[in-house]
Order: sequence, then structure tokens, then C-alpha cells
Amino acid sequence: MDFVRALRLVTAIPLLAVALPAAGPEVRDQLKAIENRYNHAQSLTLSFSESYAGARRPARTEAGTLYLKKPGRMRWDYSDPAGKLFVSDGKDVYLYTPGEPRAEKSALKQTGDMRAPLAFLLGKLDFDREFKTFSSTPDASGTWIAAEPKSQNLAYTKVEFLATALGEIRRVRITGQDGSKLEFAFSAEKLNAAVAPSLFIFQPPAGIPVVESER
Repeated sequence: MDFVRALRLVTAIPLLAVALPAAGPEVRDQLKAIENRYNHAQSLTLSFSESYAGARRPARTEAGTLYLKKPGRMRWDYSDPAGKLFVSDGKDVYLYTPGEPRAEKSALKQTGDMRAPLAFLLGKLDFDREFKTFSSTPDASGTWIAAEPKSQNLAYTKVEFLATALGEIRRVRITGQDGSKLEFAFSAEKLNAAVAPSLFIFQPPAGIPVVESER
């Protein structure tokens, strides 16, 4: 799936307020809280669990630790399945899954991987340019905010995130055009944590070649 447009979540959090005239005061306040929390952060670490359900595919759940660092760098270090790795150095992304004979490389701006939009936690997303509507739903642990894209030519139809009153994002849902659903749950968040630049340099396992992705 092509989540290139969603990658502008990488660049947008400070501009959330620009998109607010069409949103109610509750959404406005919640987005402001998120902006205040993440706008000035230079790095972020957190634990995640990830569930994916696709058409005619059995649901699967994975987990690990996510490291983010401006600009556009991320590392998804999986503990389940152990050894799985998704890394972006801000220009390219690399994916290695244990048992595969190769690691895949693709340009960050062209990747179809659904993990890419999560870099918005340290970005400047222009919701006003990408999305046409916002709605909010109260939840026992915060507020769900749903955003629908302006374009119908994207691979996703909706992005939703659950945020606390302090602006901490706890969950993210992405709905694909094909009806697939990807959801992330986050915990143990640490803003401006010490994150070594070397974490974002992909080192394939011994004997594993890196090839350009065909997607």
C-alpha cells in the first residue's frame, strides 16, 4: 500500500492549528495539546504493539521498541518476532524479517510501508493540506481524533489517533483503501531520550544482501 502522502505526517504537527477552523473547540484543544507535546521534541522512544488485519489474511500481532529522531529517522526494533527490523535513516528505509534471504531497501518518499506515517510524532504534519475533515470521540483514556484525506487516490481512507488530555498519543489506526486495518498501541513514552545516531544506520545480518524493493 502506498502511504507516501501519509508520510507528510512526518512534517506536520506544528501546523495542526492551521487546519482547525473546521474543527470544534474540543478537537482544537486536543490538537493543541498534541502540538505542545511533540512539536519541540528532538527524539522519542516508546514500546509498541502492532496489529494488522488485511483482506483474506489472518490477523497478526507484533511488538517491540520504537526509536524516533529528527529529521525523519526511525527504528522499529522488534522483540516479537525477535530480530525483525525496520529502519529509516531519513532518506531510505530498510526492512529485514528473520528467515528471509534478503533485506529490502526503498526510498522513504516512495515506501508503501504503513509504519512510515508514525514518524509524524516528531514532524510538522500539514493536516490542512492533506485532510478535509476532523472528528473526535471521547474515550475512557482520552479522545479519539479521526482525519479523512482530501484525495481519494491515496492508499488509506482514514487516520485515527487516541490522545490523552496532555497530548500523549496512545494509539494510532490506519484504514486502507482495501479495508485493511493497522493499529499501534504505545506505552512507556520518553520524550527527548538519548538516542544514538548509529541506531538509524542499517546493518544487515551477516550474509544477508540488501536489494531494492520491487514495490
